Amino acid sequence: MRQFTHLGRCLLWAPAAALALSACSPKATSVATASTAASASSAAPATTAAAPAPKPAPAGPAFQIPVEYYTLPNGLKVVLSPDHTAPTATVAAYYGVGFRTEPRDRTGFAHLFEHLMFQGSQNLGKNEFIGLIQKNGGALNGSTRFDFTNYFEVVPSNKLETILWAEADRMRGLAITQTNLTNQQGVVKSEVRVNVLNQPYGGFPWIDMPMKANKNWNNAHNFYGDMSDLDAANLADTKSFFKTYYAPNNAVLAVVGDFDPAEAKAWVQKYYAAIPSAPQPPKPDIAEPRQEQEQRFSKDDKLANKPALAFGYHMPERNTPEYYAMIMLDQILLQGNDSRLYQALVQKRGYASNVSGGINYLGNQFNYNGPMLWMGDLVFDPAVQADSVVRVLDQEINKLSSKGIDQATLDLALVKIRSAFYDQVSGSDNFGRADLLASFALFDNDPSRINRLEGEFRKVTPELMQKTIREYLRPTNRTIITVNPLAKS
Repeated sequence: MRQFTHLGRCLLWAPAAALALSACSPKATSVATASTAASASSAAPATTAAAPAPKPAPAGPAFQIPVEYYTLPNGLKVVLSPDHTAPTATVAAYYGVGFRTEPRDRTGFAHLFEHLMFQGSQNLGKNEFIGLIQKNGGALNGSTRFDFTNYFEVVPSNKLETILWAEADRMRGLAITQTNLTNQQGVVKSEVRVNVLNQPYGGFPWIDMPMKANKNWNNAHNFYGDMSDLDAANLADTKSFFKTYYAPNNAVLAVVGDFDPAEAKAWVQKYYAAIPSAPQPPKPDIAEPRQEQEQRFSKDDKLANKPALAFGYHMPERNTPEYYAMIMLDQILLQGNDSRLYQALVQKRGYASNVSGGINYLGNQFNYNGPMLWMGDLVFDPAVQADSVVRVLDQEINKLSSKGIDQATLDLALVKIRSAFYDQVSGSDNFGRADLLASFALFDNDPSRINRLEGEFRKVTPELMQKTIREYLRPTNRTIITVNPLAKS
């Protein structure tokens, strides 16, 4: 799987996880290959030998994850999933606000607010929440994504009640002051300067591609935030944002790990039931029109010393048959050293040292809820023309389109998907499981969907793969961005 990162402090887990729009490169990937190394560009060296082909996946009974799901009267969705393999518990609070739903003229507001959540609450002072987790031997993190903002803690299981109380304390009442707001506005602007403006390939392609490929403002604005918008955020806006979007009826609480469900339910009732709900604004229309013509863009980069290229194709609608087929195509074309594009661009031609990509660079192929792009990117040799890279991309896609994809190839792709999925949901810190359970509760009102994913992939046929290739991997559904390096050697 590609990295599940964000723009901030990073805490790596089995596939990977991260905190805020701050210090980490946010290139994420599909839950399909096993990569955890953070990288600010696509130039990381890769091994030269292709991975051995895995054996086809048996069609035996799937692993079942325990799921107990209910909703409090105030609207808070609660998911419990016991796992007694390690004496730890993970608490994950997911709020239904992300980059796509932040107000106009307040770009970066969802991310700014994520920072404010660590500035104190009714019973915990500034940074005391972090200290509480760390002093109890735990770890914590958070992030802002396309469709949610999340916060999670991993603690020894005997500290579960303490963490549930602390997470509820900041849901109930955040310390929103002008001092905190001004301070965090400065922090976010500093992040923009450090992580984007003063980095080679800064914002490429995780910010650049959505802004160029999409037409709807909700999907296409600068998620980090324009400096003028960050400066314009005021205290009244901040308090209104918290009251609206951080209400329990816009949230999911997932608890995973070594705990007694009856005891956990009692604690959830004790600390969360009295938090008042709030009226929710209408969801914005985030639909994208069908792309009918290829788009090409270029950007100059004064800090880059090699050219780079990224491609992005609009994805099928989430949870459709074509969506699952596209995840398998991502596996075949882009994930791992045995993928078609790695073999063609790196192994056979030596155009680059690596090619990477996936579905949802700010997460994985499951934890989003709207239009999405299948993307890939590489930093390539200056002697190579960008059109040569695009030509190879077209050749590999055309091979699949003209020759078809047999069942054996689908079986091998499923093996890799299964392997990464089981790694994710059985990681020692349980965050991978909590992430999917919370996402499926938030987006689908159905966290038990986690146990039906493998069955959906098994429904994909060679015929469906052909249909998906022809509609979604056509050049007219594509956006290409190239980076012109201007740094002196």
